[in-house]
Amino acid sequence: MDIVEQISSELGLKSKQVNSALELLAGGATVPFIARYRKEITENLDETSLRSIEKKSAYYHEMDQRRKTILESIKSQDKLTVQLENKILNSTSRTELEDLYLPYRPKKATRASKARQAGLEPLARWLQACKDTDADCPEHARAFINREKGIDSAEKALQGASDILAEELSNDAGVRKWLRKCALEEGRLVSTCRKDFAGQKSKFQMYYDFKERVDRIVSHRYLALMRGEREKVLRVKLDLPHKMILSHLETHLIRHPRCAASPILIRSVWDSYQRLLLPATETEVRRELRERAEQEAFKVFAANLRNLLLAPPAGRKPVIGIDPGFRTGCKTVALDSTGKFLEQHTIYPHPPQSRKEQAEKMLLDMITEHEIDLIAVGNGTAGRETDLFIRLLIEKIPHSRRPLSVMVSEAGASIYSASDLAREEFPDFDLTVRGAISIGRRLQDPLSELVKVDPKSLGVGQYQHDVNQAALKSVLEDVVESCVNLVGADVNLASVELLKHVAGMSPQTAANLVSFRDRHGPFKSREEFLDVPGIGAKVFEQAAGFLRIPGAGNPLDNSAVHPERYRLVQMMASSLDMPLEKIIGNAALIKNIPKENFISEQAGNFTIEDILKELEKPGRDPREEFRYAQFPDEIKEIQDVEPGMILEGIVTNVANFGAFVDIGIHQDGLVHISQIADCYVDDPRNFVKVGQIVKVKILNADAELNRIALSMKF
Repeated sequence: MDIVEQISSELGLKSKQVNSALELLAGGATVPFIARYRKEITENLDETSLRSIEKKSAYYHEMDQRRKTILESIKSQDKLTVQLENKILNSTSRTELEDLYLPYRPKKATRASKARQAGLEPLARWLQACKDTDADCPEHARAFINREKGIDSAEKALQGASDILAEELSNDAGVRKWLRKCALEEGRLVSTCRKDFAGQKSKFQMYYDFKERVDRIVSHRYLALMRGEREKVLRVKLDLPHKMILSHLETHLIRHPRCAASPILIRSVWDSYQRLLLPATETEVRRELRERAEQEAFKVFAANLRNLLLAPPAGRKPVIGIDPGFRTGCKTVALDSTGKFLEQHTIYPHPPQSRKEQAEKMLLDMITEHEIDLIAVGNGTAGRETDLFIRLLIEKIPHSRRPLSVMVSEAGASIYSASDLAREEFPDFDLTVRGAISIGRRLQDPLSELVKVDPKSLGVGQYQHDVNQAALKSVLEDVVESCVNLVGADVNLASVELLKHVAGMSPQTAANLVSFRDRHGPFKSREEFLDVPGIGAKVFEQAAGFLRIPGAGNPLDNSAVHPERYRLVQMMASSLDMPLEKIIGNAALIKNIPKENFISEQAGNFTIEDILKELEKPGRDPREEFRYAQFPDEIKEIQDVEPGMILEGIVTNVANFGAFVDIGIHQDGLVHISQIADCYVDDPRNFVKVGQIVKVKILNADAELNRIALSMKF
C-alpha cells in the first residue's frame, strides 16, 4: 500500500503536498513552523491538514508493522497463500487486517480446536458436502467415535463437527465484514433501566426505555449510554434483524438445503451466530461507535479549548486577584503589569467575620500604592458577593483612577494551586494565595496562565472522562501548541510552561532559556537565543519566529517575520530608499513595495504576503478585543432566577447538544441546541463559542436537580 497515495485520497489533497509535508516532518520540522514558514513547499497546507497527515501517517506505519507481524506469523504456520498475502498487503483498515488474521491467530483451546484434535474435521467436511437427502448422519458419525478424546457417541461426534463449522463461519473475513456492515446500517441500540433504579430520578432518565438506530445515534448520546451502563444504571444491548441475518448466513454454510445434514448445519449457523458472531459484532460495533464518539468529543473539546486559550486578554496592567471566601476570608494579591507578585492580604468583607471597613481600607491602599488598573474576582463561592462589594468600593474612587473589576473563571485554579509548578513558583504561600495569583494573571493574559493547567481541568470538554485519555491528551497538546504559536511568546516574560509549547522547544530547552534569562538579563536580540544551551541551529530555525522581543534593537525581533527573511525585508526597505524603521507600521509605504520583484523559489507569494502583513502590523495579537459580562446584583443563587428573565452570560462550554452559559450563579445554565437560534442549528459551534458574551432568557430552573434551561431565542 502506498501511504502517500492513501493519505492523499482520504484527505482530498495532492500527492505532492502530502509527500512534501511528510518529508518536512521527517526532517524534524514542527507543524506550526511548516504551516507558517514553509507554505510554498506544501502549497499552503494549514495546521489542520498537516496534523491530519501526521496522524494518518503514524496510523499507516503502525499498520505496516502489524502487517509484517501477521505475514510472518502465517508464514511460520506454512499457511500463507499468494491470494491471502495480497489481501493482507492491500488491506487499508486495522479491522480488515485483523479479520484476515483471525483464522490463523494463536488462541486458547476452543470447542472447535478440541474437535479437530479428536479427528472430527473430516466429518465436518462430509456434513458440509452432503447432497443425499436419505443419508444417515448418526451412522456416518459413529466411525469418528474416539473414547480417548472424549467422543464416546455419534451425537458428540456430530456436535464436535458442528463446532468446527461454527468457528469456521465466524472466522470468515467476508462474513464478519458483512455482518458488521449490517449491524451498523440496520442495528439498533436498546437501553433499559436496571431494576435498582426503576422509578428513580437520575441524569440517565431519558434512557430508561430508549431505542435508536446505530447509524443515527449521535456521539454525546452514545457516550451517555456508555456512562449509564458503566455506572450500572442502564442495560445496553445491540438489537439486530436476526431472521434476515440467519437466512443470509445459512447460504454461506449450507450448499444443499434439502440434504439430510441440513438440520445439523442450520444448528451450526445458529450456534456460530449466537455464541461467536453476535458477541464479536456487538464488541466491534461498540468499538467503532466509541471511536466515532471519541473523535467527535475530541473535536468539541479542542474547539472549546482553543477559544478558551485565545480569550481576549485584559492586557499587561497592574491587577489585584481575589480568591473569594466567606468563613476563611478573601485571599487578595497585588501583581504588577508583568504578573509579578507584589503583596498579599486576607480580607473579611462578608459574614461571619464581617470586617468590611478594614477590608475597604486595605483594598483602597493596595489600589493606590500599586496604581491598580484591574481587579479579578474568582467566580466560585462568595464570588458574586465579593464582586458586589468591590463594585461599591470602586464608586468611592475618583473616576479617573477607578480600576475595572471583572469576574474570572476559577476552573482549574485549584489544580494549578496544588501543583508542583505552583509550589515551585510560590513555595511560601498556601493554596488559596496561589489561586488568587492565578486568577489575577488569567485576567491579564489567559493564554500565559492557562497553559499551566491540565486542559482536562478547565471544564470545556464533552464526556472527557469517558474517552481514550492518551488520545485526548495528544489532541489537547496539539491545541495548546497551536494557540501558543499563533499568539507568539514574549521571551523576556514567558514562563517555562508557555515556552515549552513553542515550536521546536522542549521542556528542558525552555527551562534552559529561562535560566539563561535570569542569569544574564532580558534578551536584546533573537541572535542571543543561540547562546542558550540546547538551542542549536535546528531549534532556532523552528522557534525563533514565534519568540518575540518587545523593544529590541531590530524591530523585526518583535514580529512574526522569521530571521531567515531579515535580509529580504532589508532589500524591500532599500527598494523604497527608506530605513526599515520608517516602513514598519506604515501601510501606505508598504503598499508601494514592488512585491513581484522579491518572489523567488524560496520565498514565494505566500511568504511575501505574510511578510507584508506583518510589517504593516508587527507583533499584532490575533485575539479579539477584551470584553466582560455584567451580572445583576440581585441574582446570586438558582433560587433567584425566574422564567422569563433576560440575563447576560458567558459561554463556558459548547457541546454537540447545546451551550452552557455562566449567568453569575454557581450553576451554569444549558441552552439546548433547539434554543440557540431561530433557524436550524446543525452544530452549536457555528453560532456560539467558549468565552462569548450572550444574552439568554430563563426557561425554567430546577433547584432539586440543580439544572437551568436557557434560550437565546427571544
